Amino acid sequence: MATIPTSLQFQLQILLLLLILLSLFISAATSAASPSISPSSDHHQELTAYSPILFASIFDNLGFQELSTAAVAANLSTATPLTIFAPSDSSLLTCPSCFLPQLLMEHAVPGMYPLHFLRGLAFGTKIETLAPNYCLTITSSASTDTNSSSNPIVFVNGAEISSPDLFNNGVVVIHGLQGFVSHLSPLSCDIERMATLSFPQLSANKFPSSSSAQHFSIMRLMLKDAVLRLRFNGYSVLALALRMKFRELSELKSMTVFALDDFSVFSGGGPAFLSNFWFHVVPNRRIMAAELVTFPSATVLPTMEVGQNLMVTTAGGGGLLAPMKINYVGITTLDVLHNSRIVVHGLTTPFPHMHFPDQVGPMEGLERSGSCDSAGQGGGICEVEAPMPAGIRSTGYLEVRRDHDRDRGL
Repeated sequence: MATIPTSLQFQLQILLLLLILLSLFISAATSAASPSISPSSDHHQELTAYSPILFASIFDNLGFQELSTAAVAANLSTATPLTIFAPSDSSLLTCPSCFLPQLLMEHAVPGMYPLHFLRGLAFGTKIETLAPNYCLTITSSASTDTNSSSNPIVFVNGAEISSPDLFNNGVVVIHGLQGFVSHLSPLSCDIERMATLSFPQLSANKFPSSSSAQHFSIMRLMLKDAVLRLRFNGYSVLALALRMKFRELSELKSMTVFALDDFSVFSGGGPAFLSNFWFHVVPNRRIMAAELVTFPSATVLPTMEVGQNLMVTTAGGGGLLAPMKINYVGITTLDVLHNSRIVVHGLTTPFPHMHFPDQVGPMEGLERSGSCDSAGQGGGICEVEAPMPAGIRSTGYLEVRRDHDRDRGL
């Protein structure tokens, strides 16, 4: 019997090995394509879908009654991580004109942002919200005071996170906010980071005592927040003025600013406003619109210009057709910007100085009459007649005669 050559035997062995490997591969592929156990419906439920009703229940249990209702109206739902910065019911009272469903969407951001992560963000970091093209700005007190404690305060658009990590189940995080809230600007995502700005630093001998260090740190933080938000909201000149006066303003506890918008500044009012900037700042008082419109005529407001005060010449908030007037200049826009320390109200022309020839010290116990042109004729000096005795009322500021404007048809 003929024998098979050795070389042919080797080739047959290789062919047999290839056939065995091919059969094993086909068997494994068939097993993978036809599993013995089909996927159950439980696999589709691994990511829980949070419905508006579920969010409403969570808010209600946490004590956010207004947001509980808004969650349903906003149809808030998610199946992916979400962080919500929830203003308290009392904070929502600061924005009576706010549309709560929209406000809720503007305070919800995709992703997980627990407090420890927020504290590590750079000052002025922006996070886009569920409202397209609207961003929240995150700031922290640690960014302004290297001597602050290891637990810095975190702010969201100027409102303090007072109750961090109220709810965190690995998918949804809810932080409680306390402070003044408002709708976001359409340009809120376009503003440059505050880190690109340079602010003067106080020397060690001017640093406040430990008793006032926290107020000082927060005021610096709120000034930076105001500059950040004003720059692209039509008040870039005011933002520049705040930056230039940063050192002096940071020593205040709070302030109210009456300011011209950019259009009014470049329409001719800029030189008078900037050269008399201190005359437009009420120190250590944040007078929101709700309080401002309650001041009667002849209410006196102190300013940062030594020896010069402002006076309410037309009381009330009558809107564009009958605006409240201070020093005979109408307040065109109330609450242009506000945070926990600062509020800005809008003007179209600078305040003229009101001159009291016989005034010696504060106007206590005096009632004055006179007139003034809001255009500031006579070099911006308003001549006022000699004082007449009158009674005084006090609501935190010195008040004198209520019918000051009514007698002159203002």
